[in-house]
Amino acid sequence: MPVDANVILPAEWSRQSGVMLTWPHSKTDWQPYLNQVESVFVDIAEQITLRQQLIICAVDTAHQQHIQQQLSHSETNVENIHFYHVNSNDSWVRDHGPITILSDGKPSLLDFTFNAWGNKFQAQLDNQITRKLYDQGAFGNCKIESIDLILEGGAIESDGHGTLLTTSACLLSANRNPHLSKQQVEKKLCELFGLTRILWLDHGYLSGDDTDSHIDTLARFCSERCIIYVACDDPQDEHYHELRAMEQQLQAMRTQDDMAYQLIPLPWPNEKRNDDGDRLPASYANFLIINDAVLVPTYDDPHDSIAIERVQQGFPDHQIIGIPCLPLIQQSGSLHCVTMQLPEGLLSLQPTSESLP
Repeated sequence: MPVDANVILPAEWSRQSGVMLTWPHSKTDWQPYLNQVESVFVDIAEQITLRQQLIICAVDTAHQQHIQQQLSHSETNVENIHFYHVNSNDSWVRDHGPITILSDGKPSLLDFTFNAWGNKFQAQLDNQITRKLYDQGAFGNCKIESIDLILEGGAIESDGHGTLLTTSACLLSANRNPHLSKQQVEKKLCELFGLTRILWLDHGYLSGDDTDSHIDTLARFCSERCIIYVACDDPQDEHYHELRAMEQQLQAMRTQDDMAYQLIPLPWPNEKRNDDGDRLPASYANFLIINDAVLVPTYDDPHDSIAIERVQQGFPDHQIIGIPCLPLIQQSGSLHCVTMQLPEGLLSLQPTSESLP
């Protein structure tokens, strides 16, 4: 299908200007374990600001001051932080934040509709965040376009060269865009992102997942030729057959020049359950790539070190940093889900140390 060759959906490992966070607060479902989850956000903010800029969405001035106090006890580079005040339902900026494309080499924002993974939760405030940030000047003079399509950033994975990896369970679910066929979804995504092809995974899921199998919990590009993915070698585990079928599908996929992908299996952490006994979707695939580093979620698990070693195989030139993320999976997400990278050239922020204590 014809696409605009001047449009690129950059890979996450492309150089970045910054990352977005929507900071948790007491009027969200984080309230029962807010202290623990804020510690995770501080760890993430610290690693990001040592390398690039960071946008933090705070509810208001009091919330901003609270966040600043939290960050003051860390090694966060506050000169790389810029605060904006915008109310939020939750903290999953991967799915309510903007998706950035490069058009003729210049970044522009696509603002898709976010309906909380098929109206499972409240999302009216989150769905307005990107536009409100834009109106406050957070993204400089770049263009923004509102897209009449329900799509979350966690549902798509780009190699930066025209290939998109996704799951049929998510993009074709009846609670997203039921009026569109698979062919129509493909056509829209190829036009918007300058794609030449879409690779569909029809298998793979995580128990406790609210997203209908987001790709960023299952399989990720490390390069044009390498995919790292969640594997399960325990036949007694409820995920074994689905993840094995997903693995076989990945083995059958080919690169654009018809070569088999290098595949790196990630270990499966021991079962993590909440206080009600429900299994939580702990995934090592939910890592964040930033400039010169990869932040990998860890779960106080014997497999953490193996996961870090495997991610290092996929990113040999990056520093691999573990971030303890057990509190995040209490709400069925992890590290990648609470972050959104902003490609190089997007932010024109100046250091804002004068606004910080």
